Amino acid sequence: MAALVAAAEPGSRLGTKEELRTRCGVSVGTFNEALRLLQSRGLVTVKPGPGGGLFSAEQSPMVRLGNSVLALDAQQSDVANAVRIRDALDPLLIEDALWHASPADISGLKEHITAMEAAVGTADPVAFVHANWRLHAAIAAISPNVLLSSLYSNLLDLIEAHTLTVLPASEEPLDHYIAHRHELHRDLVDALERRDRDAALRLIREHNTSLQSEEPATER
Repeated sequence: MAALVAAAEPGSRLGTKEELRTRCGVSVGTFNEALRLLQSRGLVTVKPGPGGGLFSAEQSPMVRLGNSVLALDAQQSDVANAVRIRDALDPLLIEDALWHASPADISGLKEHITAMEAAVGTADPVAFVHANWRLHAAIAAISPNVLLSSLYSNLLDLIEAHTLTVLPASEEPLDHYIAHRHELHRDLVDALERRDRDAALRLIREHNTSLQSEEPATER
């Protein structure tokens, strides 16, 4: 059933429940469970009455993240809140990394920077964002504060799980934007390696654009 939904145009009618169940050749229980999962992911809507039935969902909701937009499969408000909380925790994790990062930790962070650079080189914003999140997860793992590190990692998991793609949200081309973000993160890791607290905290403030007053991006 998921394949049928993926192949359908957004907003198109898929059929009645019974029509689709018969087409898929599954039991009522199996069909209902699959339908529940698709609805929870925001991929299918059910409309009652004449002409109703199952419909593929309209284009995904979106949430603004700096000068890019995350296209989401569902739970827009949850992801927006997760981004804001994550940004609020970043300075705490940077402080911990300044004190506790070992040479091996810094080496690991630089590997994520290299992955981000590779994504810039191939103009792949989705790969870039995922490499970016892996970098932040690695910074969080340095912290000796297990509660803080775990909370941050769970927020990243929530954001990543609901992200489908990355789109431009301003006149700046997306490839230029990710190149700038790569440089910012590279400089942040360099500041951590130097134990340069002022530079590291300045860079994380520059990084956390979602703390500014922004409304979620809307589809046009």
